[in-house]
Amino acid sequence: MNATNIIKSDFLDILFDGRNKDYGAYDLRRSEDKRVRNAIIGTTSIALVIIGGYVLSNKLMAADMHTRKDVAVKETILKELEIPEEKPLTPPPPPVTTPPPPAASSIRLVPPVITDDELVRTEDEVPKIDSIGNKSIGVANIQGDDVDGADNPFENGLKGGNNVIEPPKAEVRDEPFVTVEIMPSFPGGEDALSRFLQRNIRYPHMAQENGIEGRVFVQFIIDPEGKVSEVQTVGAHKGGGLEEEAIRVVKLMPNWKPGRQSGRNVSVRYNLPIGFFLAQ
Repeated sequence: MNATNIIKSDFLDILFDGRNKDYGAYDLRRSEDKRVRNAIIGTTSIALVIIGGYVLSNKLMAADMHTRKDVAVKETILKELEIPEEKPLTPPPPPVTTPPPPAASSIRLVPPVITDDELVRTEDEVPKIDSIGNKSIGVANIQGDDVDGADNPFENGLKGGNNVIEPPKAEVRDEPFVTVEIMPSFPGGEDALSRFLQRNIRYPHMAQENGIEGRVFVQFIIDPEGKVSEVQTVGAHKGGGLEEEAIRVVKLMPNWKPGRQSGRNVSVRYNLPIGFFLAQ
């Protein structure tokens, strides 16, 4: 390259003088500024599009929040709870009162004194043994509720002289009790009763298909031997086979521990609630 060409040529021509310009490096160096410019313009354009889309999306969301309609609220109406009628409870029997013991007869003690018969008064005479009977010796002559002490049941504790007072006899009745001193209990307690019901109850298909659920009250009698009898349902009727299933399960129960009143086993009318609820 002569001096004239050097003045007219740029840096790339001088750099690649005498080299193979068709290899590709020359064209890359020559188009470098254009490619850098295009890259900057493209990157800037993409950034502007992203920022513009973000701003536009915020404006649209803000406008939608101002113009949205009120959310419709569905009114929920609670059904009235069906409370079974409670039967009046039979009051417990009145407490047995023991009458006070009758007053015992007594005869006045007369100390013996030796004197003339003419000076002895009638009230000072020593009573004969035959006239004392079962009377006790006291400071005065007292006529009690007994007759000569013969009918006093408390003379020696009780008749027979065993000094033991018999407890009041329990009330004998044909009708079963509603409340007693010791209520009947399922063998194993309430936890065992819950496990028995869960293990044996089969939810009726008709009740499942129609969405029938609720609490069924079963009434039955537990006799003095603990056997379950006279099983029936009381209260509002649920339907769907719930009452029949509750009665079936109660009849499968083993013997209960019977109730006790005044120290003896008695029949008790028992109420048992059994719940039927569908899984949510």
